[in-house]
Amino acid sequence: MYPAEIVLPLKQELVSAGFTDLSTSEEVDNTLNSGKDETVLVVINSVCGCAARNARPAAKQAAATSGKKPSKFTTVFAGFDTDAVARARQYMLPYPPSSPAIALFKNGKLVHMIERHAIEGRPAELIADNLVAAFEEYC
Repeated sequence: MYPAEIVLPLKQELVSAGFTDLSTSEEVDNTLNSGKDETVLVVINSVCGCAARNARPAAKQAAATSGKKPSKFTTVFAGFDTDAVARARQYMLPYPPSSPAIALFKNGKLVHMIERHAIEGRPAELIADNLVAAFEEYC
């Protein structure tokens, strides 16, 4: 487990951009199963450099600039919100555990996934473009 003094400012980066922090498995279940014709973006946040340089900036940029948007923007934090992350990863199967990662769900079903290998070393703008295209298709 990472200490709160390290994690909380990194969580706040997304929360201050309008993302809902999910810290329990029940919150993940309730969010992903909350309604018909609902889309939910889930960012598995992390302390790593590629989350700071690529994943969080990309998620914030896509949320701010896309014409179509998911119904909900959410985040869970790997190495801190262990139950919430484990539950989110169950919904992301068959993809292996990955952090950071960004997933889009429609009606509780995974429709778009960006794993760490597609985040690491790629510019945030490219990842944001990928998300915006997914929003256009599924939202």
